Amino acid sequence: MKRSRKAADTSTPAKIDIRSVASLARVSIATVSRTINHVPTVDPILAARVWKAVRELNYFPNTQARALVSGKSRLLGLIVSEITNPFFPELIQEFEHAAVAHGYEILLGSTNYEPKTMELCSRRMIERMVDGVAIMTFGIEDFLLDRFTADNIPFVFIDPAPSRPLNSVLAVDYRAGIYEGVQHLAVLGHRDIGFISGPLNRRSAQSRKAAFLSCLESTGIKANHDWLIEGTHTLDGGRDAMRHILALPNWPTAIMCSNDMTAIGVQHALFEANLKVPSDFSLIGFDDIHLAEYTIPPLTTIRMSCKDLANKAIENLLSRLNPPEGQGEDATTITTRLIARQTTGFPRNTLQDLKQTPARKPQSR
Repeated sequence: MKRSRKAADTSTPAKIDIRSVASLARVSIATVSRTINHVPTVDPILAARVWKAVRELNYFPNTQARALVSGKSRLLGLIVSEITNPFFPELIQEFEHAAVAHGYEILLGSTNYEPKTMELCSRRMIERMVDGVAIMTFGIEDFLLDRFTADNIPFVFIDPAPSRPLNSVLAVDYRAGIYEGVQHLAVLGHRDIGFISGPLNRRSAQSRKAAFLSCLESTGIKANHDWLIEGTHTLDGGRDAMRHILALPNWPTAIMCSNDMTAIGVQHALFEANLKVPSDFSLIGFDDIHLAEYTIPPLTTIRMSCKDLANKAIENLLSRLNPPEGQGEDATTITTRLIARQTTGFPRNTLQDLKQTPARKPQSR
């Protein structure tokens, strides 16, 4: 026998909405709304009943409706450069974890360094009424920063740029970690050190290269401009840059890279050329992505902590969104440090030269 339409309808679960919560909690709909929107004047006893009803009914508030009522979306925007670079998924994960811990959701945009895509990402953030934006692209057009300023949206970004109201800067201390890397190589005996940068139209790539040259100079090592190669911050870019170096008449003994993806590409080019790391070339990356620990051999790199970046970005945004807690800092320093693994060692032939050096007879006293 066929089941009647009426019988089928009665099996459909009842819709859970704000009225259901108000009925179970024995309060008004207005009290439920004010409680869910965290209005501090709600009676604590009534608020406790509302939250108990929310849990029992497994009620999910309509966040768009809440945004219209409160003027706050509890939504933070995050704009990154590219999803294909493992650094950014790790950053996204840490940012979402920190945002959720403070009761916020995130709206993600990826620009791939294209101005048109950057503009679309920014427009989507504004249309969705984000409360604040973290711009982690290592390269953002100034007019987009002006747009967020015009819409009164606080934002935090990495690249240095002219100061604007409601913004904060995460100032990465590139020099500290790169200096540790150069010193590490110098102590091992390296004096011929090359550098593969990222695209030099990006501020972060310029900053890392400038830090490298400054550290060479302060260590007393002369830079060889034949070994300063502009890369693309990609695996292919690292491979191609290393092939270019191997085609030169003279080689460095060590290579520093502007990011880990470049360094992994360098490892691949050396493998193709039947050369080994670190016996033929010492190698240092930058970022310390999770994959760096699992290359063969594990990559020595300069750590720029995704967790630190995410937490500092959230802290800066919340300080702008909650004035009683402080007005926020104009700049927050992100530290970097060397993580020594197994891709750095003595310059090639060093141990062989030591073995061939005649031992001196101890002088008698």
